[in-house]
Amino acid sequence: MRVTPQGLYCVPGDFFIDPARAVPRAIVTHGHADHARPDHDHVLASDATLAIMRTRMGEGRAGRTQQVAPMGEVIHHNGVDIRLVPAGHVLGSCQVVLDWQGSRIVISGDYKRRPDPTCLPFEPVTCDVFVTEATFGLPVFRHPDPADEIARLLHSLRLFPDRAHLIGAYALGKAQRLIALLRQAGWDRPIFLHGALLALCGLYEGFGVKLGPLEPVPLPQKRGAGGLLAGEVVLAPPGAEATAWVRRLADPVICAASGWMRVRQRAKARGVELPLILSDHADWDELLATTAEVQAPEIWVTHGRDDALVHALALRGIKGRALYLLGRGEEDEEPAAEPVAEASA
Repeated sequence: MRVTPQGLYCVPGDFFIDPARAVPRAIVTHGHADHARPDHDHVLASDATLAIMRTRMGEGRAGRTQQVAPMGEVIHHNGVDIRLVPAGHVLGSCQVVLDWQGSRIVISGDYKRRPDPTCLPFEPVTCDVFVTEATFGLPVFRHPDPADEIARLLHSLRLFPDRAHLIGAYALGKAQRLIALLRQAGWDRPIFLHGALLALCGLYEGFGVKLGPLEPVPLPQKRGAGGLLAGEVVLAPPGAEATAWVRRLADPVICAASGWMRVRQRAKARGVELPLILSDHADWDELLATTAEVQAPEIWVTHGRDDALVHALALRGIKGRALYLLGRGEEDEEPAAEPVAEASA
């Protein structure tokens, strides 16, 4: 593998993994925009990732030719054996396993280790080189039990029945996981969605992920009127709380679901009343456990706090290398990353 301005490049296979700009041949680990870029000539990915790319980019920009790689099936290309295995990050997310001349490298993309009813769980693969993220690569980041965070949300709903609860949740992965966790906790009422979340929730349903009754946030009967959805759960992209759109809701409790809510200053800066620490990435302990589990003598770190992780790996006798790939982590899990159209429902 070679690090190039476009991203990770497999020399014998002549393809890129999650390239940052359009290339002739790309393997895409998942549908977040810092990994899935438009206008490649040929894209190989899981069926769900390709569907997500078409939904977000349009058919014409999701790869001029598109090749579905079924999970676990080996694809031979230029002497390289390519296999996709689940990464546990979002629907369709994969690790890329490459075997060539007796050596194996695994590019994990983004991943989490917690159970998630909306996607397949992470599958560890032993290898010679493991390429990991480090979004939450500091010891301070130890994610709580998601069930406890949902319990805090349900408690607030009981405490403030006259207020809507507006939760900022990233449109791909976080929103659907939050809905599924609420359903597991017994919330069977309709969940109301900002218009920017509707298409991807529908896509999840199309792939067999049951999300229960979902409704678009209604328009007020009179222009400028508010007071809607008291006692209900409303999901919107991060940033919606700062737009005029929010005025239609009944005195909303501003919530945000993100691993970054562990940092109180982030929550305070955004005016978040109820921070929910709910991440789709591995925390510090899970990063270390994963790097031990795959038994790789060499670990490459693509983004996040690579310095802390590389140091911790060195203490364990593992060679670490920071790759400094451009464009990683720009969108996923970033609290204010999702663009919001105020007119959207």
